[in-house]
Amino acid sequence: MKNIRNTNAKKAIIDLITHSNEALSHLEIQNLTNGVCDRVTIYRVLERLIKEDLIHKIVNLDGTTKYASCNHVHQNHSHNHIHFSCENCKKVTCLDTVVPTFSLPENYTIKEVNFTLNGLCPNCK
Repeated sequence: MKNIRNTNAKKAIIDLITHSNEALSHLEIQNLTNGVCDRVTIYRVLERLIKEDLIHKIVNLDGTTKYASCNHVHQNHSHNHIHFSCENCKKVTCLDTVVPTFSLPENYTIKEVNFTLNGLCPNCK
């Protein structure tokens, strides 16, 4: 029975994230799933979806972790795109079409990149 519930939770969470226009926090996901699963199950499902490369994690400037759908165009995609965090409405959106560039000194190895810009979104401007 637990496996069926977990499968239902996974489907509900991936559907929610996939159809959202903004990145969602754990609490937002918990509130929007209407009791389909508890908070621990949500954490486990989110971690599994990250490992399966279906979603990616964004750490906002205030330290809040949000989750967004991966928009795969090809198998070797990257999550190294810009994220925009609105100071007013607190929504975080992926700007997939903006590719950041930077240059590191020699002997540095990148494991993960998180580009987050802060300001006002078009709706709050």
